[in-house]
Amino acid sequence: MQVCLASTSPARLMLLRQAGIEPRTMAPDVDEDAVIAEVEAAESRRLGAHEHVLLLARRKAADVAARVAAEQSGFDGIVLGGDSMFEIGGEILGKPLTAEAATRRWRAMRGSTGVLHSGHSMIRVSPDADPREAHAVAAASVSFASDVTDAEIDAYVASGEPLQVAGAFTIDSLGGAFIDRVVGDPSTVVGMSLSTVRSLARELGVSWPDLWNRA
Repeated sequence: MQVCLASTSPARLMLLRQAGIEPRTMAPDVDEDAVIAEVEAAESRRLGAHEHVLLLARRKAADVAARVAAEQSGFDGIVLGGDSMFEIGGEILGKPLTAEAATRRWRAMRGSTGVLHSGHSMIRVSPDADPREAHAVAAASVSFASDVTDAEIDAYVASGEPLQVAGAFTIDSLGGAFIDRVVGDPSTVVGMSLSTVRSLARELGVSWPDLWNRA
């Protein structure tokens, strides 16, 4: 059973590898901001975090699944797309991208609790059948230590780690020491809920052990 990860996220790749899966990776050709803006304009409302991550996960998986089917006629397996957003204080936070934005976020987040929303979309692709899709959103709450100092925040931001991750933090690397508690599947906070991925595979008739392809 082949697996294609519709993402170049090192964290998602690491999670799948730790779970015994060595996927092919492809970067989805999706303009995330344009997709969200288009849907919000069409529906005259702002999407909630749950809708946001699910929409992008589905668009990413669909883009890569179509390319895989066109480029590799014998592909028999699954394409997996994901997206994550952090919600705290009623505000949805993506990647901060700049050191200034990351610093502001961390000074506001310390001592607080937010929710990491992770959208998942899985598409079963096979040579002799139409594609089938299953999707879900997982969520986990994250509580930050209240005694994180400005000097620690500055050092963390200077490391560059928080700039390219949803919510400006990680749990599996340098940022883990500043987190007091996680409620929910911890892998959700890393980038993808493995228990959710397993459930989606089962929904599509794929046995989880059939995806294990690492020695």
